[in-house]
Amino acid sequence: MTLRTTTAAAGALMLALVLASCAGAPDESASPTPDAPRPTPTITATPIETAAPATSQTEPTCDTIVSAGTVKALTDEGWTFEEQPFVIGDVTLEQGLLCFWADYTVASDHGQLYGWSEISAEDATQAQSSLLGEGWTREDGPDGIYITENPQFAMGTDEDGYGMTYLFGDGWVKFADTRQGLILIEWTS
Repeated sequence: MTLRTTTAAAGALMLALVLASCAGAPDESASPTPDAPRPTPTITATPIETAAPATSQTEPTCDTIVSAGTVKALTDEGWTFEEQPFVIGDVTLEQGLLCFWADYTVASDHGQLYGWSEISAEDATQAQSSLLGEGWTREDGPDGIYITENPQFAMGTDEDGYGMTYLFGDGWVKFADTRQGLILIEWTS
């Protein structure tokens, strides 16, 4: 089994376990409300070092930039995605996309964000400078540069306290609504 397959399988298993734990027994004392939002599946993952993903020749889409297990778990919950332009500060990444997964059949602010794009060194420098100028923090890691929102202003954080995070690699950038969520993005140029 390859490291990539093992990582994808571990991510899918972790996602399934988290979603299963969210399913819990219904509260019979509460009366059902037809407009109540469905529980938001929480996707967490423990970052692990991995080898570079295999190169792909197709265009990225919202259901291909994340692992197949993630897509299955989200669609099994009735979630779909909306594709949006990937913009970091004043840098628009024409080759990339930002995907917002949610249950669009109910009014809710619950969802998951995943983004991926190719990026030039110049655009990466400009985007990072823009984020740092807005109070985001930088951490260098073995797989690239992490730029994370100030947790004081984060709408949600992972178990390590990280909210929205960009990971800048060599010629690419990933984005997720938590740093742990970055592990679910498998796309590469």
